[in-house]
Amino acid sequence: MRTATDLTRRDTIAAYGTVRTGGEPDLHGLVHLAASLCGVTRAVVNIIDDRWQHQIAAEGFDPAICAIEDSMCAVVLADARHVLVSDAREDARFADNPFVTGERDTVRFYASSPLVTPDGVVIGTLCVFDDVPGDLRPEQSHSLDVLAHHVVDVLELRRLTRELGRSNEELSQFAGQISHDLRNPLTALMGQLELAVDGLAIDDEPLVSRALTKAESAAARMDDMVSVLLKYARTGGQLRLGDVDLGAVIAASVDDMAAAIAESDATVVINAPLTVPGDATLLRVLFQNLIANAVKFAHAAGSRPLVEIAGEPTTTGWRITVDDNGPGVPEDNRERMFELMERGNTGDVPGMGLGLATCRRIAQAHGGRIGLESSPLGGARIWLFLPDHQALRA
Repeated sequence: MRTATDLTRRDTIAAYGTVRTGGEPDLHGLVHLAASLCGVTRAVVNIIDDRWQHQIAAEGFDPAICAIEDSMCAVVLADARHVLVSDAREDARFADNPFVTGERDTVRFYASSPLVTPDGVVIGTLCVFDDVPGDLRPEQSHSLDVLAHHVVDVLELRRLTRELGRSNEELSQFAGQISHDLRNPLTALMGQLELAVDGLAIDDEPLVSRALTKAESAAARMDDMVSVLLKYARTGGQLRLGDVDLGAVIAASVDDMAAAIAESDATVVINAPLTVPGDATLLRVLFQNLIANAVKFAHAAGSRPLVEIAGEPTTTGWRITVDDNGPGVPEDNRERMFELMERGNTGDVPGMGLGLATCRRIAQAHGGRIGLESSPLGGARIWLFLPDHQALRA
């Protein structure tokens, strides 16, 4: 069973994007140096998620993938410290491992140093090993630790470079498209409300008055969302941070979408009794996009839409999931769905491909991450991780 720590590690790995590349040439020099300094024939950078060990850079052999159950490094990952084993056959942790028994390899000497991110999450190891027993001098063990820190430095540098690589042109396009997609219908809505308030013949004045007041209030909230989102897109964003009742924010998003939910006969279940640090307006935009997508695509596929939203605390923040019973998204398309103007194979479903790009930008503005996977309901699951910055600094 996957633990909260497993999921945090997986989410952190996803932010680096290393597993998808199929290899990390920038790290080859570091693993070569690790093998040389430790006097062994083989060294490897292992990234270990909740299911797999990914060898993303290797010296002395071709990198591959193995199940976490077979991984030697996964056994010691939770300790987050340097490990040195002279002969793995004599160590109870490794004696029956397929990399020791000959089923997959004949490892004897083994040493590893953890890869710890700046947020304190252990995502894998820098490992050296050989098929004969061996040992390391203290200075060699120290060198392995130092090189492990440099591996994380390389991954951090590549992540930051990728994030900062968004051009001003993209930001301008993003802001313009948001304006076109949201401001025009908002203007039309408010114009019609003004006409209704000024000239509608009212038969049931209290009922109509309440409805119009509620509609005007919803329009004002939409205007606030658009203004904040446009400001964020154009300037890089200034969050209005505070303690956010996430359940209330999600419920408000559902209330704003009451007409669309009723039209598609959708059911939305909320189980997210969390208080998180964030910008309430931007988080409302995020969940409105996620719920709208879930309802829209499930309905278009001929299903009676079911959306389940759940949240729970982790050791370093909060994990929220939005599940639906729609058609889902093929694995090789999932990352691409978060790109600007990307709609995938959506057929006749209306939209401009802005929803998930907007959600990722908002998640990143909060220091968080967002991704897509299969849902237990049969459709898509969007997962969102929001960090507890105080916990990460502790």
